[in-house]
Amino acid sequence: MKQLSVVIVNYNVRHFLELCLKSVQAAITTLDAEIIVVDNASVDDSCEMVKELFPEVVLIANKDNVGFSTANNQGVAIAQGEYVCILNPDTCVTEETFIKLFEFAAKTPKMGAVGTRLIDGTGRFLPESKRNLPTPKVAFQKIFGSGTSYYVEDLDQTDVGPVTVLVGAFMFLKRTVYQEVGGFDEQYFMYGEDIDLSYTITKAGYQNYYFGETTVLHYKGESTAKDATYRKRFYGAMRIFYQKHFKSNPLESFGVRIGLWLATLSRKRTIENQITSPTGYAIATENDALGQQVSDALQVAVEKVNHIESLREGTEVFLDETHLSYRGCMILISESKGKQFTFKIIPKNTTFAIGSNSKEGRGEVLHF
Repeated sequence: MKQLSVVIVNYNVRHFLELCLKSVQAAITTLDAEIIVVDNASVDDSCEMVKELFPEVVLIANKDNVGFSTANNQGVAIAQGEYVCILNPDTCVTEETFIKLFEFAAKTPKMGAVGTRLIDGTGRFLPESKRNLPTPKVAFQKIFGSGTSYYVEDLDQTDVGPVTVLVGAFMFLKRTVYQEVGGFDEQYFMYGEDIDLSYTITKAGYQNYYFGETTVLHYKGESTAKDATYRKRFYGAMRIFYQKHFKSNPLESFGVRIGLWLATLSRKRTIENQITSPTGYAIATENDALGQQVSDALQVAVEKVNHIESLREGTEVFLDETHLSYRGCMILISESKGKQFTFKIIPKNTTFAIGSNSKEGRGEVLHF
């Protein structure tokens, strides 16, 4: 038996998947681990990229898009690890991520699933990293304006403590626990399945935890846009959740159904705090030729820097992963808040830079 199986479900995010796989490889160098990619019929060259660049990765290439839940269950079904990590392809872990989680698991009896501190591409903390159970009352508050009770407010971003609900972008747990509760409920095609699995794990007598001592970058919004289709899928998934877990109160259930229906009719949310025109460009690298390539691709001057503190607010910073570790990249991104910096990571041995300037919009890839 291996120590860890990392299961990644991919759909049309080839460049984000490459970054994710490179970061996972860096994080498992001292572990007996495997990586399993389940591709849901991507029409880009995701599968070809995995076969060519990561021949050691186990690839399941589905002919149809079977959804997030079913695809993850496919991956875990062939996993050999004592622990599994459910990981989104639009994420980037650090070299210490899994080591720290194994240390935590070793001293935590009856541990269910564990999630980490998630940040978006601009360094903003993603509050869905630690959530309360969305009871009908909490759901109403979330749908109609107040989401404070939806998130766990009494744990700081860097704290460690019990929570009920984690996000499916990163879930670390024993494979036996995953199997005991039946894995992801395949009624959910996309969205809601992480809430359901989290709650099912706690109902089985385990405790889920938020572990804020390591950070994972999540380019949230990369696998789907936040449009009307998204709203229908998300609130449709929540309808499944309430019918499954809270159907004992008919009046309350009816109220939730009405609220969810109204939510699907709401107008598309605007993308907040997105910087569309950087005030300048900089690159953290020791490779002068790389800096020139980026400059040529942008057709503007790119300043070479060692420290970002002196940069103007709104600068877009390119991070050379050959020069910086993934942990180093994460520290820079995390500590940049307040200056409105945006970032793009250049993975090792690639000719592209990747990043996202919004917590909700799709990311960007710059080829050079």
